[in-house]
Amino acid sequence: MKLTGAEIVVECLKEQGVDTVFGYPGGAILNIYDALYKHSDEITHILTSHEQGAAHAADGYARATGRVGVCLATSGPGATNLVTGIATAQMDSVPIVAITSNVAVGLLGRDSFQEVDIAGVVMPVTKHSFIVKNVSELAETMRRAFRIAAEGRPGPVLVDITKDATAEEADYIPVRPAPVLPKVNTIKEDDIERALGFIEKAKRPYILVGGGVNISGASEELKEFVEKVDAPVADTLMGKGAFPGEHPRYTGMVGMHGTKTSNLGITRCDLLIAIGARFSDRVTGNTKMFARDAKILHIDVDAAEVNKNISSDASIVGDAKAVLRILNERLTKKNHGEWVAEVEAMKEKYPLAYDESGLTGPYVIETLYKLTRGDAIVTTDVGQHQMWAAQFYKYKAPRRFLTSGGLGTMGYGLGASIGAKLGKPDMPVFNIAGDGCFRMNMNELATASRYNVPVVDIIINNHVLGMVRQWQTLFYGGRYSATVLQDKVDFVKVAEALGCKGIRVTKKEEVEPAIREAMAAGGPVVIDVQVDCDDKVFPMVAPGAAISDAFSQEDLEEKQ
Repeated sequence: MKLTGAEIVVECLKEQGVDTVFGYPGGAILNIYDALYKHSDEITHILTSHEQGAAHAADGYARATGRVGVCLATSGPGATNLVTGIATAQMDSVPIVAITSNVAVGLLGRDSFQEVDIAGVVMPVTKHSFIVKNVSELAETMRRAFRIAAEGRPGPVLVDITKDATAEEADYIPVRPAPVLPKVNTIKEDDIERALGFIEKAKRPYILVGGGVNISGASEELKEFVEKVDAPVADTLMGKGAFPGEHPRYTGMVGMHGTKTSNLGITRCDLLIAIGARFSDRVTGNTKMFARDAKILHIDVDAAEVNKNISSDASIVGDAKAVLRILNERLTKKNHGEWVAEVEAMKEKYPLAYDESGLTGPYVIETLYKLTRGDAIVTTDVGQHQMWAAQFYKYKAPRRFLTSGGLGTMGYGLGASIGAKLGKPDMPVFNIAGDGCFRMNMNELATASRYNVPVVDIIINNHVLGMVRQWQTLFYGGRYSATVLQDKVDFVKVAEALGCKGIRVTKKEEVEPAIREAMAAGGPVVIDVQVDCDDKVFPMVAPGAAISDAFSQEDLEEKQ
């Protein structure tokens, strides 16, 4: 049958099972929006307050559901406003398809109104970018975009379509998408045998879990692997929830703000088994000192990550779930009781702690965990509040902790929380924000209120850019250059003005009632929690130091 390009876009979305898209219309993309209008009973369009919010919402939807998220924007500034969200998804391996519409072919390259080469702009921060100028190529390009976004190591794909291609007609034949299968053809028998040999010889193994385990859905296989290897488990920021935070083998996050136990344990181990982790600088600290006495076994779906940041002694390239199944079938149960006991002793000696005398970020996070029993999706922005959310909430299942790990995008959490809640309507969703981050995209409260999306935004409000101030205190002689936010902005009034409920918290005893009230509200709520401007995240590893040199507040006081 003959359809316009805009209608083909919508039919391709339906082919892929897309039920929700996030976007903002404009002149160049009007044909697609007109087609969406005619299919509003099949695809829900969420009008965000800003295109960046649409990209983050598509990202949050994808992370929470495991499906491909979709966002739309018009040409020029509409398209460029997506870039930060696209780059966020790229760094954290999140499958989204961003659809933009450009000026007509005859106007390309002429500095036409709202013309930008968006396919060229996003090339470094996407798995692939397309520009479609011929309507006959549109359907196949859309199908390729979804497959590329989802297969192997997931990531964002951009499809830019000239406006004339959305108006012209072409033959359209529906195609049922082939299933996206795990990447297994790269798993080599020699690599499996070598890995099994290292595991067999290890006396002090440690397992490091990255985001790849969440993406592959390998949490059950991971639990079995941990039992068979008999090893303690640490995770990266992106790996949270892949292994239960309540499990006795779990030792906490590793890296700059990881637990002392995980940092010291990985330093002392003789075999580090890293699964779906990319060894970012925030994880490794000084790479020359990272796991310096250990053999490294690296399991990852992306061959480009192997030996990129840390040299491995053995590696297996392939889907984490498939690799772990093979290893589990061949492994006999090990017994490393003495090593496990040593790590357990470290957990008792170096627990996560904070000042319990007043109202603090960690207290808020612990209270949230107690009230939700870990059965919630938590999104975050970036900074101290993000680290506290990683440290003090015990994530017991995959896809429950959504955060910008690689790019560190301030303003990510609110849009992501809206996307997550729409993707998982039966799950309570909380965004943990800092006041600096919240200012960046707080206009998305209008989106939450427009659609009555019951997300709870908890602002850990210290009236400063907390993490930057922490660095300025520790490493810049207390020179607080451009980090003090003391002003007349009232977040409770902002929330109310944008159609949400606002609650202010200034005392510890107000935290639990506020969260309970927010959970029962049935609509979007902002809780503005006032904390001290000099509360810090500990443990901490200084830039360039080894992770074994993690220090706490007590360590600083003793040194001084």
